[in-house]
Amino acid sequence: MSVLPFDQRDGFIWMNGALVPWKDAQLHVLSHGLHYGSSVFEGERAYGGKIFKITEHSERFRASAQVLDFEIPYSVAELDAAKQLVVEKNGFQSCYVRPVAWRGSEMMAVSAQNATINVAIAVWDWPSMFDVNEKMRGIRLDIAEYRRPDPMTAPCHAKAAGLYMICTISKHRAERRGFADALMLDWQGRVAECTGANVFFTKDGVIHTPIADCFLDGITRRTVIDLAKRRGIEVVQRRIMPDELASLEECFLCGTGAEVTPVSGIGDYTFTPGQISRTLMEDYTAEVNK
Repeated sequence: MSVLPFDQRDGFIWMNGALVPWKDAQLHVLSHGLHYGSSVFEGERAYGGKIFKITEHSERFRASAQVLDFEIPYSVAELDAAKQLVVEKNGFQSCYVRPVAWRGSEMMAVSAQNATINVAIAVWDWPSMFDVNEKMRGIRLDIAEYRRPDPMTAPCHAKAAGLYMICTISKHRAERRGFADALMLDWQGRVAECTGANVFFTKDGVIHTPIADCFLDGITRRTVIDLAKRRGIEVVQRRIMPDELASLEECFLCGTGAEVTPVSGIGDYTFTPGQISRTLMEDYTAEVNK
């Protein structure tokens, strides 16, 4: 299926405080963010014209920048307003929302304290990350070769662009091998997350999920945990070793892109999408469409 390149689309992008025509939202090839990864971003969705947990995303966006030692020059309220404006200006009701901030081209070295901080917000139509029929059957995951890094070696609690390099490599490898995505372990070989989504398992009616200490504690992850607790389902955040996968029953992913997606297999391990996965899929859909 042919996909229109992102630089050739129509519409408007909010860039450094103003709406500009989509094709005019450009940066120089010598921007620091391109060469040194000094960039942070968010992934959000609008449902029925309303961006889900808009303020939480804006707060995390600013916090991620601070971890990378720069300040986004707009307040949370200004970012919220700008995102909503872009959704409305582009005529969307339901869409993906991508704020991004990066160091500009004033300095081209590892040290770049005086580089201008640029901010842009784009929106586009993006349905569920996985085909609906495939999603109901449960997707299959590979096990990635790369691991999430020791939190003492990378700013793992920031949604920083550079941290996703190994995710892209891992997802490409998984897709070449016939899988939809890849499960990543942490630096000590414990279950961590997928390339762009958090992971949950069930056993005997209890949900188990890895402790988010070397990867992002996703906003969708927190939402799903809250939804489960509202249902009276116990959620245990703990260390999960790969050899435990054989004894676990259901598995599902969650994230802005994935929403709630059941998993039918991880490598040689199999899972049966069941009632907990279906319930949380339905509850999440209801929550985002309030």
